[in-house]
Amino acid sequence: MANNKRVEDFAEKLARVVPESFQGLRSELGHNFRALLQANLERLDLVSRERFEVQAAQLTRAQRRLEALEERLRVLEQTADTTAVSDANTPMPDAKSEGEH
Repeated sequence: MANNKRVEDFAEKLARVVPESFQGLRSELGHNFRALLQANLERLDLVSRERFEVQAAQLTRAQRRLEALEERLRVLEQTADTTAVSDANTPMPDAKSEGEH
């Protein structure tokens, strides 16, 4: 995993900045740095860049679909309102006139 490689590289860099007088401890410090970094990164509950990109694409698709559905709903509501107004303006047949036929 690329994340582990970065942790390894960073731990090595930290170990290299240890003064030369502690040369014997460099290996042990490097190991400790790695363990400390890894533990803290795991605690942060991070996601990979790939997983983030997948989720971002899904969110974009969901937002577009929501916008399309909202537009469809708006059109349907306008159609329903127009039909309701039209029906309200149409006179209802009289019960008397229906019986006379």
